[in-house]
Parts: sequence; C-alpha cells; structure tokens
Amino acid sequence: MIEILMLYLVIPQRINFLQMGRYSQYGEQRFRQQFERKFDFLAFNRELVAEFFGKRVAIAFDPSFISKSGKKTPYIGRFWSGCAGTTKRGMEISGIGAIDIDMNQCLHLEAIQTAPPKTLNTVKMTLIDWYASILKDRKEQLQVISSIVVADAYFSKYEFVEQLTQNDFHLISRLRDDADLRYIYTGQRTGKKGAPKKYEGKILLNELNLAYFTPLNYKSNIEAYSAIVYSKSLKRNILLVIERIVSNDKVKQRLIFSTDIHANPIDVLDYYHCRFQIEFCYRDAKQAVGLNHSQARSLNKLNFHFNASLTSVNIAKVTHWKNRKNNDTPFSIANAKTLCHNEFIIKRIIKLFGINPNSIKNHKHINELLYYGTIAA
Repeated sequence: MIEILMLYLVIPQRINFLQMGRYSQYGEQRFRQQFERKFDFLAFNRELVAEFFGKRVAIAFDPSFISKSGKKTPYIGRFWSGCAGTTKRGMEISGIGAIDIDMNQCLHLEAIQTAPPKTLNTVKMTLIDWYASILKDRKEQLQVISSIVVADAYFSKYEFVEQLTQNDFHLISRLRDDADLRYIYTGQRTGKKGAPKKYEGKILLNELNLAYFTPLNYKSNIEAYSAIVYSKSLKRNILLVIERIVSNDKVKQRLIFSTDIHANPIDVLDYYHCRFQIEFCYRDAKQAVGLNHSQARSLNKLNFHFNASLTSVNIAKVTHWKNRKNNDTPFSIANAKTLCHNEFIIKRIIKLFGINPNSIKNHKHINELLYYGTIAA
C-alpha cells in the first residue's frame, strides 16, 4: 500500500498499471492483482482525521463525475457533470470526506461508485435512496467522527433528510430560494375546540419579522439572521440561517438550514462554507494524481483506484502539515507532486552512481535538485 500511494505522487504522466510497473520494482501484473483486493480506506483515512483534525468536524458528502468511455465498464451511465453543467456519459463516485471548520480543510474518507438510475430502477431504488444508503451503511464508522452531514442544495429533499435523521444524523444544506417556510406560532392557546394553531404565517424573505429572526454578528460583508421555522417541503421544524452577502453593490441571499434546531447558527454557516473543500480534493485528484486515468473494467479495481488516488492527496496534505517549515505556506498538490518526483529521481541517481547524499558538500546540490520546478508561494 505504501508503494502504491507513493507511486500516485511520483508518476508524472497517466497513472495506470503499465506506468506503475515502469516506476516500481514490482511488475504490472502484481498491481492488477492487488487492485482486485479490498482495502479498508475508510478506517485508514479515519486515523488521519483523528490525528490532524480538531473537535469542530463534520462529514461532507458530494458526488463527482468521472470521465469514462466504453461499453463494458460497470455502472457506466449518464450522470450530472457540474463542470459541463449537464448530464454526460461516464461514471460517478459518491465521495465522503471529513471537514474541519477551524482549519478550513477536508480529508477524503471513502469514495463509492454510484450505480446509474437504470440499474437502481431494477431494485426499485432512487438515486436519493442510493446516496442515503451509503451513509447509513457506514453509520457506525462515520459517527465516530461526527453526526453532522454537510451536503449541497441537491440533497435538501424530504426523502434524504428523513433517512438521515432516522439514523441519528443531522443534515446541514441549502434550501431553494423559493422554499415555502412558515413562522412557528409561539403564542398562548385559545382553549377553543379544534386543532391548536401551529403556524403564524408564511415567511416573506424580503420582509423578515425580526420578532422571530435573530441578527447574527458574523462577517463584515455578510448579514445573517437565524430562526427556528417550519419547512413545508421537509415536513419538519428546522434551524434556518439566512445569509446576505454584499459584493459590488449586489446582494446574494442564501437559505442555509440544519435539522438540528439546537445547533449554533454561526457553526451552521461555517460548516456549510467549509463544505466546498471537498471539491478541492476532487480537483487535486483529477489534475495531479490521475483520478480519471483508470483503464480497469472491474468494479473492485475501479473502487481501489478512486480511493487510492484521493487517499494519496490526503498523504500529500498531512506531509505538508507535519513540516513546520510549511506553517505559513498554503498546500499545493502541484508542489507535492514535483517534490515527490524529484526525490524519486534523486534517490535513483544516488543508488546507481553511488553518491553519498549525507556529504556536507552535496547538501546544497541535493536541496537544489529536490525543489527544482516547485512553485514559489
């Protein structure tokens, strides 16, 4: 496993079994066989989270489109591509990550290949049911980290929210701009016959009733208000946080909610803002460590490749954080790849030519070669 994860950070071109055989002491066939085996990536990455993250941690859940052609690949179908803004033929992974809002960072936990809707229809499941089942099946392992799940606006659906809350998760997500929300009646009971009054009226977002909403002291360019309200689409009371971002004389309004009505509204905003860090995990893995490069047609091999690629990004991050010299330097996967590749080549040259790397006169040259091609912070 150490060899595989390091190869993802060393190989500069396409990352596949043939390339691994070229850059390793092991043959191509050995990697093909290894990728067919199972490895508990969730447990491995959970240890990294426990070591490097603090207390304010949540589970980030986000699917990501994977480019793939061919007809024999399992679970290939049409999925939504955020970059293209439309559905495309290919594959999708349902990614689970851990986010720390104090560090504003994300570490990958596990990626599961998404079954296409046509396959799910045969077992009478919807895509939302599939996404919820991924979190439910890993409930015990994930809730060791956190019971808070953060997802984008697509997941603010009753079916998804209901399944998570039944399994002791709380969801933080975003509502539609035209969501039907009601004030909760808090007045005295009249004592008259019939069902007691539950709601005070519909919430008009442009005319907030400040008797219900509490202004929040958040950031200078953000106005924020919080209240416990009733959501008609989610069929429950929620903690609603309305944020209005002022930029260039324009106001952008977002409706962030949590199913935990006792949560801290400031934390709800912080968690949702930090959710986007999982997108950077996908970006780094696609651009630098070959997330899209797998040429396998086995479900097990594909699963191993997706998780090995994203886990190698984790390894690069924690290596960067452990080096005190990098305290004021932002993480760059491009620099991490360059350093790993340079170190690999230097060690190869040292081994072949019998150079002493510990010689004082060689320190300067080794350092120069090691950082050759890195980007200045």
